[in-house]
Amino acid sequence: MRSPPLHGSGVTTAPSSAATEPADDSAPQPVDTRRPFSRADAIRSGIDRKLFRGSRFRRIFRGVYVDAGVRVTPKVRAEAALVPFDSSAFASHASAARIHGVPIPAFPDEHVTVLKPGHRRLRPDIRCHLRTEGQTVVKDGVRVSDHGQMFVELAELLSLVDLVVVGDNLVRLGRTSCADLADFCRASSLPGAAAARRAAAYVRELVDSPMETRLRMLIVLAGLPEPEVNVTVRTADGEPLRRYDLSYPSAKVIVEYDGRQHIEREDSWESDLDRREAIDDEGWRILVVTSRGIFREPERTLHRIRRLLSARGLPGLPRRLSDDWRPHFPGRD
Repeated sequence: MRSPPLHGSGVTTAPSSAATEPADDSAPQPVDTRRPFSRADAIRSGIDRKLFRGSRFRRIFRGVYVDAGVRVTPKVRAEAALVPFDSSAFASHASAARIHGVPIPAFPDEHVTVLKPGHRRLRPDIRCHLRTEGQTVVKDGVRVSDHGQMFVELAELLSLVDLVVVGDNLVRLGRTSCADLADFCRASSLPGAAAARRAAAYVRELVDSPMETRLRMLIVLAGLPEPEVNVTVRTADGEPLRRYDLSYPSAKVIVEYDGRQHIEREDSWESDLDRREAIDDEGWRILVVTSRGIFREPERTLHRIRRLLSARGLPGLPRRLSDDWRPHFPGRD
């Protein structure tokens, strides 16, 4: 069982010994209660077992506690999940994603990967995976899957669109590149590798938000031509003038996600009006899509986009939309 390292300001208890006596390797190790620890280790180190029946400690998992004053963050939960396991175990899958700070749906369980069958443990709320090897990094003191391995692991849990959201985010933050991510997925033999390879093929640079990823994937899965991401319009001198999230420059069409539910600031609203007037003056057409158009009315959104692209003469439009988007964007009446 892994023993938490000694540091911090929590309760730390160990049997006393004379300074002249040699260290006893078999003696109970002190426990830092500001980091997750096992109840058994704490009792062995001299902490009164009665304290666990009061409010002094917070139970995170069965047999794993932390000082009640510690805020239980994703990092603390992942560290707590590792307490019952061998020191070679690491946080993986959704646990690694939460520590790396990438956007994923909510999952209740923590995920731990071990490298030997004998190191597996059955614990409520902790999913234990077995791998023969793992590519890991240490982040904030916790051993976790590195970005490439995490992406492939998440392919076991996430849908195609949610996985592309993760990939776009990793590339946007400079944690990998499209080429490196594709190469890692191509070489991987992990269970999620095939699904990860498919998702990596859709990952793009410079994507600003998960909703922009979702809008782009809705368009592409329906069989429409893929829009360009973050096209920058420049002045005659080459200075950046405007940037379009998703666009078809040859047809001068912009497809833009707008997450605002109402006008929050007058100056922002006026600036937006000025921008759209300038776009109109240059002969561009802008089609704005809100969250309703993605989650509730995806089919209507697709027909709006197709009609506009057709009216602007964009070549390569399909005669009918593919149904591949439907499992990922079911919509609501």
